[in-house]
Amino acid sequence: MSSMHDVVWHWQTGVAILGLLGVYFYHSRNTSSHALPLPPGPSEPPTGHYPPRKIAQWIDEFGPVISFQDGKNVLVIVGRYQEAIDIMEKQGSFLADRPRSVAGGDILGKGMRFVQIRSGERLRKFRKSSHSHLQVKSAQTYEPVQVARARDIILDILHEPKMHQQHIKRYSASVILHVVYGKTTPTLLNDPYLLQLQKMIPRIQSAMVPGAYLVDKYPILKYVPGYGRNLKEWSQEEYDMLFGQLNQVKNQMDRHIAPHSVAKDLLLHAEDNQLSDAEIAYLSGSLIGAGSDTTAVAISTVLMAAARFPHLQARVHEELEAVVDQETVPTFEDWSQLVQMQAFILEALRWRPVNPIGLPHRATKDIIWNGMCIPAGATVFGNHWSIGRDPSIYPDPEVFNPQRWIGEDGEIKENPKLFTFGFGRRACPGLHVANRTVYIAVALILWSFTLAEDPGNPIDDTAFTPGVVSHQKPFGLVFKPRMDEASLKNIFRSTTV
Repeated sequence: MSSMHDVVWHWQTGVAILGLLGVYFYHSRNTSSHALPLPPGPSEPPTGHYPPRKIAQWIDEFGPVISFQDGKNVLVIVGRYQEAIDIMEKQGSFLADRPRSVAGGDILGKGMRFVQIRSGERLRKFRKSSHSHLQVKSAQTYEPVQVARARDIILDILHEPKMHQQHIKRYSASVILHVVYGKTTPTLLNDPYLLQLQKMIPRIQSAMVPGAYLVDKYPILKYVPGYGRNLKEWSQEEYDMLFGQLNQVKNQMDRHIAPHSVAKDLLLHAEDNQLSDAEIAYLSGSLIGAGSDTTAVAISTVLMAAARFPHLQARVHEELEAVVDQETVPTFEDWSQLVQMQAFILEALRWRPVNPIGLPHRATKDIIWNGMCIPAGATVFGNHWSIGRDPSIYPDPEVFNPQRWIGEDGEIKENPKLFTFGFGRRACPGLHVANRTVYIAVALILWSFTLAEDPGNPIDDTAFTPGVVSHQKPFGLVFKPRMDEASLKNIFRSTTV
C-alpha cells in the first residue's frame, strides 16, 4: 500500500516539477525578449504635409528600424532594404496578420475587405482563390484585352491630351473589370460602375489610414447609436454595388452567355473554395479596387518621369527603334528585349512609390532583431519611400537613374528587388496582371509619343496626395506624336478585340 502511495507521490511531484519548469522557461523566454529594448525612435507619430519625408528623416537620425508609441500601441517602421529582407520577408510568417481596423475593416468592409482581413481561415481562402486566377499563366491569358485597351489610350490622348490622367484611370479600370467580371466593352468615363468606384476608393483608402477614425482607438464607439453613420451608409452603398455586379455575372451564367472571368469561376467553384456569395462579392470587389487605382497611379508616375527626364526618355525611344520598327506596335513578345523600358518603370516606382508608407502588418510573436525586440501585437510598416532611398543599395537615391537596375550583362538585375507589391505573405496577388497592364500601356504610349512638360505649366513632381495610395495631383503633359498623327490614328483604329 505504501509503495503505491510512493508511486503516486513521485508521479505528482514529477508533474509539479515539470509544470514549474514550463512556467520558468515560458517566463524566462518572455522576460528575456521583453527585457530587450524597442528600436529607437521619436516621441510622436509623424504629422504634416507628407509623412514619408518626415519618416525618412527619422530613419536617417535613429537607424534603419524605428519605433514609437501611439497611445498603448507600438508602431515599428522598417526603412532600409536589408532590414526589409530580414524582417518583412524572412519573418513574414509572423507578420501576415493585419491590425484590427474597426472603421475600414469591420464597418466599411464588413470584415471581408481582402487587404484588411486578419489572419485566419478567411484569409487563407481568399489567398488561395485569388492566386489560382492571377498567377503567371492566368495573367498571360488577359494580354489581348490589355493590348486592346492600351490602344484605346492612344486614341483618347490624341483626342483629349489634357485628360491623360482620366484616360489612364479608364484604361486600368477597363482591364481589371474584364479580368474580374468579364466585361468585354471598354469602360467609359461616365460608366455608372466606374463613377461609383471612383467615389468609393477615396473613402476606403481614408478609412484604412491608422488613426483616421476614433473608433479604431476606442472600438466601443462602434456600438454607440449614431456613431459612424457615414461609414455605415457607405458600407451599404458598397455592398449594393458589389452584389449588383455579382448578380449580373450570375444572370449571364443562367443565360449561358457569361464570358470567362474570375467572378464566374469563383461562383462555379464556390463549394470547392468554401466561399459564400458575400465572400465572392467582396473578394471580386477587392481585386477591382486595388487593381484599378494603384495601376493607374503607377502608369501616371512613369509618364510624369518621362516628361521630367527627357534625356532618359530618349534612351527608351532609341531602344524602341532598335527593337520595334516604326511600322510595328510593341507587343508582349518584345517585353524581354525592352530592358531600358523595364528599368525606367522600376526607377519611376522607386522614385515616387505608389504606396509610400506601406500597409500595416501585425506581429503575432516577438521578433528579435539586432539585439532589439519588435513585440507581439506591434504594428509594423515596411516604408517603401525610405527603403527605396537606402543609399547603400541605391547610391544617390534622389537622382533618377534607371541604369541602376541594369547589370553588366545588359539584363535587369534580379536584386535589388522593388517591394511595390508588398511583403511576404501579404504581397499583392495581382502583381502579374498589374505588371503587364503597366508595361503594355507605357510601351504603346512611348512608342507613339514624346512626352514633355508644358512650358506654361511645369510639373511639380512632389505634388502627391498623402495617404495609403499616393495620387498625383493634376499635372499637365505635352504629347508629341512620333509619326504623322493621321497615320497614328489609323494604326490604333485598325485592331479591336
